[in-house]
Amino acid sequence: MNQRPGNQLFDAYFTARDMRDVFCDQGRVQAMLDFEAALARAEARVGLIPQTAVAPIEAACQAGHFDFAALGEAIASAGNSAIPLVKALGKQIATQDAEAERYVHLGATSQDVMDSGLVLQLRRALELIDSDLAQLGQTLATQAQRYVATPLAGRTWLQHATPVTLGMKIAGWLGAVTRSRQRLQDLKPRLLVLQFGGASGTLAALGEQAMPIAQALAEELQLGLPDQPWHTQRDRLVEFGSVLGLIAGSLGKLGRDISLLMQTEAGEVFEPSAPGKGGSSTMPHKRNPVGAAVLIGAATRVPGLLSTLFSAMPQEHERSLGLWHAEWETLPEICCLVSGSLKQALLVTQGLEVDAGRMVRNLDLTQGLVLAEAVSIVLAQRVGRDAAHHLLEQCCKRAVAEQRHLRAVLGDEPQVTAELSAEELDHLLDPAHYLGQARTWVERAVAEHSALTA
Repeated sequence: MNQRPGNQLFDAYFTARDMRDVFCDQGRVQAMLDFEAALARAEARVGLIPQTAVAPIEAACQAGHFDFAALGEAIASAGNSAIPLVKALGKQIATQDAEAERYVHLGATSQDVMDSGLVLQLRRALELIDSDLAQLGQTLATQAQRYVATPLAGRTWLQHATPVTLGMKIAGWLGAVTRSRQRLQDLKPRLLVLQFGGASGTLAALGEQAMPIAQALAEELQLGLPDQPWHTQRDRLVEFGSVLGLIAGSLGKLGRDISLLMQTEAGEVFEPSAPGKGGSSTMPHKRNPVGAAVLIGAATRVPGLLSTLFSAMPQEHERSLGLWHAEWETLPEICCLVSGSLKQALLVTQGLEVDAGRMVRNLDLTQGLVLAEAVSIVLAQRVGRDAAHHLLEQCCKRAVAEQRHLRAVLGDEPQVTAELSAEELDHLLDPAHYLGQARTWVERAVAEHSALTA
């Protein structure tokens, strides 16, 4: 059966296709059917149902057998997707084996089907996100090393500060990616677990066979068996959503930096160019940061979605009314937004275009003022901190008032030339000589990335 038409106009821009495949109607239905097939196998292993019932159940657990539009209509009355799906599944099986139909869904409840199906989807989503993060990390490590010594103006409060390097800036992006990968690894044992509790979480319908079946079902689905069902304990999902929120925010930071560096007034770093990319409908000269827009957009949208997950945590008793329902589309949408952001981040960073000459020119826009600290630090060792700071402050004001380069003003100041030679001043006012530990930060970020990847 075909999927119901969806709002696909913006999907190619904001969502990676492979992630949308995970969370499309077919992906959702197949994940729930995978649970039902695994349940039959587990119950047959334990001896609760006959082995002969497994094959007919498995054969019917194919999403292509079901009418998604009809399921959608039925959900409006049933209140969840599992109830009409299990009914439709039973009918499918009965056409081939009426006896096997008796053993479908035995001992499970609707939320078991939906939550375990969701976990199967999230496992695939996590694999996709981690793979893209690893690729992005490698790209950033390569770019950080390439530009490890390329100086540009540091910016604090959106104003020129002391020099940094492009490699150091990229290393900052890399560090955030590495930490996100570490967080994903840490949460896997908590997230990738079975949901199986029956009507109220006791599995009473399965009697003494409950725990053997639960263990077998977890093994069939290659999921962990948690200490207890988690129908209304949603911290596992919210933790995953929170890490995705951190990823979205970190990528948003990357996108924000690149968009600012692409501004006409800066013109230092650019997204890769391509025919038809970043143009304007009216202005032929425009080169817009269309990739960065996705990163910033996702970072803006995800926190609101994440707040829904947090708001839905205080769920009532053993099964929730409405709060559980609020999760259904929320976490998948977060996954989709993060996937699209990652795809765009890869496109942007792999083809990064850098104008090192413009960086050098921009560093001198303030005519040496960004290196006033370098001079003050050395001078302080000779005349004292307060005296040096006051003297440099006066020289900077004079340079601005007279529209002269700081080097020229310092060269005319007897109190300065009495302590610093012309060669020392030239050295101190060279951005390449005031990069501090920029190279070290790059090396450390790359090493951390490499250790995780090894």
